[in-house]
Amino acid sequence: MRIGVITFPGSLDDRDAARAVRLAGAEPVALWHADRDLRGVDAVILPGGFSYGDYLRCGAIARFAPVMSELVAAARSGLPVLGICNGFQILCEAHLLPGALTRNSGLRFVTRDLRLRVENNRTAWTRAYRPGQQIVVPLKSGEGAYLADPGTLAELESGGQVVIRYASGNPNGSAAAIAGICNAEGNVVGLMPHPEHAVSELTGPSADGLGFFTSAVAAVAG
Repeated sequence: MRIGVITFPGSLDDRDAARAVRLAGAEPVALWHADRDLRGVDAVILPGGFSYGDYLRCGAIARFAPVMSELVAAARSGLPVLGICNGFQILCEAHLLPGALTRNSGLRFVTRDLRLRVENNRTAWTRAYRPGQQIVVPLKSGEGAYLADPGTLAELESGGQVVIRYASGNPNGSAAAIAGICNAEGNVVGLMPHPEHAVSELTGPSADGLGFFTSAVAAVAG
């Protein structure tokens, strides 16, 4: 099992994502933003950070990186893709996921451990969880408020595309306390919290985030 982790200029959490992949029993494969192929990986993670300095909008420049041309086509063909924080922003900019991430309410950077509620455990990245299960995962972002027009929000709710919600208050003003969503097929997931920082009780607030990575391994194996 080989899971690619893309590094953009400004990525901060690519090594953490690679560690999470290893702990889940898969081989992390380093992918560079200028690559023009995905090296035959079975899934891809877009990690957190500040790609291209967050110039224009978060993820707006990374969306045009050469590797994204291959990723968009592969994702639309069913490749499991996980975007974390800045990776979530990139997926929205690339129109693999609807909506946008905007400045936090209060205009402050938020960093804290939060309780999340799993709403959809049928995606490629959430099969290890139970519906309604609460997990503790860190959040660290300044532009993490998820917004979409009313019609899109209604479609996400009715289609079961809200993957996780904030369960201990709404830290950034996200619509409907949304912390993560997926596409209609469930192979592309975007999360604002950082599960790669919660894969071991030794180094994180919990090991609750590891399930996102073991889910992808199981989904591909199945």
